[in-house]
Amino acid sequence: MARLEELAAGASVRGLAPEGLVTVTSVSWYGDQALEVIYKDSGGKLGSRIVYRNEEVGLEIAEAGHPWAFDGDGHLFRLAAEAYRIKLAYLFDPYLAVQTSQVMPLPHQITAVYAEMLQRQPLRFLLADDPGAGKTIMAGLLIKELMVRGDLRRCLIVAPGNLAEQWQDELYFKFGLNFDILSRDRIETSRTGNLFEEYDLLIARLDMLSRNEELQAQLHASRDFDLIVCDEAHKMSGTYPGDRG
Repeated sequence: MARLEELAAGASVRGLAPEGLVTVTSVSWYGDQALEVIYKDSGGKLGSRIVYRNEEVGLEIAEAGHPWAFDGDGHLFRLAAEAYRIKLAYLFDPYLAVQTSQVMPLPHQITAVYAEMLQRQPLRFLLADDPGAGKTIMAGLLIKELMVRGDLRRCLIVAPGNLAEQWQDELYFKFGLNFDILSRDRIETSRTGNLFEEYDLLIARLDMLSRNEELQAQLHASRDFDLIVCDEAHKMSGTYPGDRG
């Protein structure tokens, strides 16, 4: 805890700004219960704030030390460096999703995902391969690669009811992606009343969505999904005002 009187020019203070440690450049008092502090962060950016007496408990005067001292927490530095390395891993391994998944993709799957889809994000794609060609594998590779690159956080998969569990198992055991299935139990126990807001990785049964207008309204009202995968899309139809196609 630091008293307002200690916030003098040149003092290094924590708690004044979200940036962390800042240096006070000047202060102006308003009576004896408040003062305006002008400070500079580590990047040299100026900021100002009025601080009141009851905010003293959140302030801390940093001890003076060498600006280049190596007395920080080594474990935290290693954690931050490792997180940043993982974030940029795709720049050094263009097939990172392949290397970190339990799959051995075929050449046509590699071509579809890495030579076509990823090169044109974001666009709509139609995978019209024959049954058994591995469209689920391609979708899983695309999802995981986009997640690794920071381009995907929310994903919705719409599949026929009898394939929902298969999608869940394939994505979990082969790609380590933990998707939840939209079910009546989850809908009834939803805390917010909109399940699409509570889950970022979700699998929805096609028949459930197509027959439930309330669910459709919730989907439209929820935050946008970064990617929506529609399985068996040839069984779907588009409805337009005054027409049906």
